[in-house]
Amino acid sequence: MALMGPLLLFCVLLVLSLSSSCYSSSFQENSLLHSYVDDAYREATGFFGSGAAHPSYTSILENLKFSDRINLRTRLFSTSSSVKKVSVDDFGAKGNGAADDTQAFQKAWKTACSSSGALVLLVPKKNYLVKPITFSGPCKSQLTMQIYGTIEASGDRSVYSKDLNHWIMFDNVRNLLVQGPGTINGNGQIWWQNSCKRKQTKAVTFYKCNNLVVKDLKFQDAQQMHVSFEECTNVQALYLTVTAPETSPNTDGIHVANTQNITISNSNIGTGDDCISIVSGSQNVQASSITCGPGHGISIGSLGKGGSEDHVSQVTVNGAKISGTTNGIRIKTWQGGSGMASDIAFQNIEMNDVTNPIIIDQNYCDTSDEGQCKQQSKAVKVQNVLYQNIRGTSTSKDAITFDCSKSIPCQGIVLQNVQLDKGAECSNVNLAYKGNVSPRCA
Repeated sequence: MALMGPLLLFCVLLVLSLSSSCYSSSFQENSLLHSYVDDAYREATGFFGSGAAHPSYTSILENLKFSDRINLRTRLFSTSSSVKKVSVDDFGAKGNGAADDTQAFQKAWKTACSSSGALVLLVPKKNYLVKPITFSGPCKSQLTMQIYGTIEASGDRSVYSKDLNHWIMFDNVRNLLVQGPGTINGNGQIWWQNSCKRKQTKAVTFYKCNNLVVKDLKFQDAQQMHVSFEECTNVQALYLTVTAPETSPNTDGIHVANTQNITISNSNIGTGDDCISIVSGSQNVQASSITCGPGHGISIGSLGKGGSEDHVSQVTVNGAKISGTTNGIRIKTWQGGSGMASDIAFQNIEMNDVTNPIIIDQNYCDTSDEGQCKQQSKAVKVQNVLYQNIRGTSTSKDAITFDCSKSIPCQGIVLQNVQLDKGAECSNVNLAYKGNVSPRCA
């Protein structure tokens, strides 16, 4: 027993050392990837990349420090008997699926957040009914929310009268780990019946959370979006399962907005909308080992709606299997907007029975009013996009569609080792091929 203290310390130091080395390797690999993309643009198109589409929101080198991003000390010590643990049951939660446990969750969070040091907030293996709730920071403690049970939304839409946008929200929390193996159930059926593109409630929102890890959780049947990361920095979303019926409207799996330095990996997503959606203000987004379908695929955008200036840059999707979706990998921008989507790489992707496997749509218009979709001279610029090692099947006549702007064509688009059946339809695109590519634009 006397050896347990030194042994634990040795293990912690060893894991920190190994993890730091692994992260350093990962960061170098990502740097090499973008270096390769730039080389491909130079060699194949003669186009010199402009770097980020927008000035960096943060110091990337500073914020990508492994110890700050993962906060391993909290993770390792969360299993130690010396770490304080509190349970929502300690504050009166019933967990019977009928009683309202919202106040118990709120009180448990307040206690955990105001405590010092590492702390684990437990959600036991029961079924907890929770109404709209905000878990606010900043916190004194380094918090782990350990969810073993199910957190379920109320089936009464009137409880959202004060805030229609959010069900569960984590606001301004730093060094937070939220992990399963539990389930977060949005009980969205009552919302889907009368959707009509109206504004609806997001299931789980992380807002202004830095150094955040979300892992080993199941999200199902969200009211609208399942998980939304907004204005966050240094995020890891790992081993997530997101499910909703194919017919459920607007139920994006993972949504990324105004967020920098985020990794999404080893996740299975099947919903009624985008598996992953990446919108304005997002930079250095990495997605890997993703299974997507049903749904609308992996999308950047939409961007530029209502004449807005939007920027997305340094996005890598490396390793994905996309099946039975309406789109595979898509960039979509509205006419009349401005800004840029650039330095994007789609690699090592398998498509099975996808309607539009590869698509850039600079004329996106999601409305039945054709008068709002007239030709405009302004557009969000799309440049430096690499499609590499992509194969599969399409259910439409065109596996590749580049519908780019007449006034601001797509620049620096590279197809390398792409094998898809069916044809290609391309307009207003500066395109280059490397290796074996089929189909090719006429």
